[in-house]
Amino acid sequence: MRRRDFVKTTALATAAAPFILSSCRFQNRNRPNVLFIAVDDLNSWVGCVGGHPNSRTPNIDRLASRGTVFTNAHCQGPICGPSRTSLMTGLYPHTTGIYGQIADEDIRKAHPKTASSVFLTEYFGLNGYDTRGIGKLYHIGAPKGAFGTYAGRVPGFGPVPPEPFKWDGKTGRPDYEHTSTDWGVFPEDDSLMPDYQSAQWAIEQLDLLGAQPFFLGVGFLRPHVPWLVPQKWFDLHPLEEIETPPYRPMDLSDVPDIARRIAELPQMPTTDWAIENDEWKKIVQAYLACVSFADHYVGEILDALESSEHADNTVVVLWADHGYHIGEKGRFGKHSLWEEATQVPLIMSGPGITQGQSCSMPVGNIDIYPTLVDLCRLPENPQNEGNSLGPLLEDSSAAWDYVALTTYGRNNHAVRDEHYRYIRYEDGSEELYDHRTDSDEWTNIAAAPEMATEKERLMQHLPAVNGPWSPVAVMKFNEYFREHSAREAAR
Repeated sequence: MRRRDFVKTTALATAAAPFILSSCRFQNRNRPNVLFIAVDDLNSWVGCVGGHPNSRTPNIDRLASRGTVFTNAHCQGPICGPSRTSLMTGLYPHTTGIYGQIADEDIRKAHPKTASSVFLTEYFGLNGYDTRGIGKLYHIGAPKGAFGTYAGRVPGFGPVPPEPFKWDGKTGRPDYEHTSTDWGVFPEDDSLMPDYQSAQWAIEQLDLLGAQPFFLGVGFLRPHVPWLVPQKWFDLHPLEEIETPPYRPMDLSDVPDIARRIAELPQMPTTDWAIENDEWKKIVQAYLACVSFADHYVGEILDALESSEHADNTVVVLWADHGYHIGEKGRFGKHSLWEEATQVPLIMSGPGITQGQSCSMPVGNIDIYPTLVDLCRLPENPQNEGNSLGPLLEDSSAAWDYVALTTYGRNNHAVRDEHYRYIRYEDGSEELYDHRTDSDEWTNIAAAPEMATEKERLMQHLPAVNGPWSPVAVMKFNEYFREHSAREAAR
């Protein structure tokens, strides 16, 4: 079956399909454009989210001042593949079984629902939008046909020195992949970085795009590891001024054994290692430098938009695929169900969006798809499992009866509402944190008798059905899931 026929067939499988396929360009002429900016591995260390005192993100903060920033937004999977697939399909990981990394071309093969889904970018294309993209938007880049025009992404995560500066991620085990984790000043000039090239391409597109409504996606790679950027970005964050995040050496003494095992990443440094080797401040500095680098090129695209004919009729959304621990809970990395790994910056601005407001309601990346459909006045896609953020974009204190649900591996979930984080693992063990008094999640109160009612309330949001692991989704880095996969294969 040809790709075009496949998309038509799968689109017709949804109740919205007749509206999708009957949409014509003249019907869309007055609909807003979309500028869709993804920033890889960006945690809450952004000025407008208030995550770190040394953050320097004037451009992302400027975007927030012109729209709504969600300070309690969370990914649906604390790792690139499940998170981005969930956002782009509008489906939760427990629905699709995509709990681990997945190649873009395998998303359609993962589950019957992904085979019949219409990706977010496809949905806009089917509704008359000129869809263009560059960089990391899906897991690797973008599946074939996801955009009308896709300019690709540079393989890997940019230039690296001949030998690692600080860390090579080797475990001494031939069956274990090492990460690209490293930190330091490299290369000499921004022009050598893939994100620089992506930004310049996007700026050129804003000049070329015409009267047809457009969806322009830009996927930045930093601050994904390696934390390598030119010297000028480190200069924004003098080492002597760097503050390390809160950390307790015995923080994990009150969490279940399964929590420690799931969060263990043998190829990554630990906080104790970073302290003993006097590297923690340097890692924080490098991460912040990468965030400032990405912020600058976000700003260049925003400047180009503001000086273009599209300035007053474009919805801008900036999001990250998951958070990242930078020493909290003794670890560096994503791959956990704690706040640092699940929380993401999410900002929207444009027509119909209240400016300068901050929203603390629990929302998820899965809500981006239905929200953009809503803001652009497209037919609703009934397959979406998220909720439109429209009411909150108008009034951040509007009634909101939803939670943010994050899943890592089958039947391991975190439920986040406005005040609490509740985690339940596949073996039934639990964690509970009250963010009003314990924003660092240092004290697990799941066993406290007085918390039984709150736990019961939060448990109602756990999925009733957890789909089996998709055979095309894998977990490369975690020992627990490697053993789990071996057990599943042996059954």
